[in-house]
Amino acid sequence: MKIGIIGTGYVGLVSGACFAESGHQVICVDKDSQKIDKLRQSEIPIYEPGLDELVDRNQREHRLNFSCQIRDICDARPEVIFFTVGTPPKADGSADLSFLFQAAEEVAKYLVAPALLVSKSTVPVGTCRKLWNLLQQKTEIPFEIISNPEFLKEGDAIHDFTKPDRIVVGCQSEQAKQAMTHLYEPFVRTDNPILFVDLESAEMIKYASNAFLAAKISFMNELSQICQATCADIDAVRKGMGFDKRIGHSFMFAGVGYGGSCFPKDVKALAHLAEEKGMSHQLMSAIDEVNERQKNYLAERLAFKFGSDLKGKTIALWGLSFKPKTDDIREAPALTMINRLLKMGATVRATDPVAIENMRQIYPEQVAFSHDQYAVIEGADALVLLTEWAQYRRPDFLKMKAIMRRAVIFDGRNIYQSQAMKALGFEYEGIGKS
Repeated sequence: MKIGIIGTGYVGLVSGACFAESGHQVICVDKDSQKIDKLRQSEIPIYEPGLDELVDRNQREHRLNFSCQIRDICDARPEVIFFTVGTPPKADGSADLSFLFQAAEEVAKYLVAPALLVSKSTVPVGTCRKLWNLLQQKTEIPFEIISNPEFLKEGDAIHDFTKPDRIVVGCQSEQAKQAMTHLYEPFVRTDNPILFVDLESAEMIKYASNAFLAAKISFMNELSQICQATCADIDAVRKGMGFDKRIGHSFMFAGVGYGGSCFPKDVKALAHLAEEKGMSHQLMSAIDEVNERQKNYLAERLAFKFGSDLKGKTIALWGLSFKPKTDDIREAPALTMINRLLKMGATVRATDPVAIENMRQIYPEQVAFSHDQYAVIEGADALVLLTEWAQYRRPDFLKMKAIMRRAVIFDGRNIYQSQAMKALGFEYEGIGKS
């Protein structure tokens, strides 16, 4: 099939590369000409394991092309055009749909052959209906609007795309069902389903899924503080809960809060949608409030240990991205931690395998960055672990103890064992551990 993809951000680039890898002819469009020039040289603007190889191979084999013009997609007469543009949050928490509607109007302007127009962007319920109403006034070329939300985890996106738990498709015609089945069949050979639903249900499934996962994280984070106050161990509690099949083990780890581009935005958007409909959104608001409070938790513990004035103290941070295997720092707990430490007067040093350059754009002078995880802790009064990258799980603890001014570890991801750390001579504090 011929496929057009509008937007070469995280979702668009991964989708385009994976569709091309399965044999389709794909054109990806972005208005950022510098980004397109780099992509044509197989320079990837985001960090995603394996993506550079897919992009390079499929360009060399002429299945994947890049352009700055939506007209180039329409001139190729694709059967399917995906919208993967950003829908960032506004100040009130609602989704900004301006990029989506601008792209759709441009497609309508240049469309020369019937096509399925597929929204893969995360959008409020009812957006696809609005798109249909808009475009039917802009073009006489037959088209159908489809909702096909994405469920990609940063750091594991290629696996998620090629081996999905499920494919969700909101559409109205049998023709659309057949086309989307043909497109996704290679990825569901292990009988994971393609779920065909109405447009509104497809849009809601995306928001509901992310909000539910965010709720599990916030529940465990709030529970971790209760555990700490009552001398219970959150890891033992997590295991005891997780073996209940109604609850499960996934997304049950306490930490320093969730971040990224999805959970924070989607929880706020769902709360805004409820408010727009005149309904209560207490749970959604609580999920968000607990998360913001959790991001401040370790800074408060640092202040409890050292005092609120950290002048003369050096605090080292391991991990800046919101999760491992990505350079994404959007809504990352590290941002909250750095801001709090700087306000308290601390000298801040930080490291991360891939996210340093993104963070340096925000703190060009205020934070000392290094790619050497031991260099940042030399002479430090405390280490705060914020992202559970694999290389931080089994460090040289004896070397750490020898080079730190004070052997203090605040473990924001509970990757170390309390008793083992204390036996090594560290002052150790995890999340939800007495």
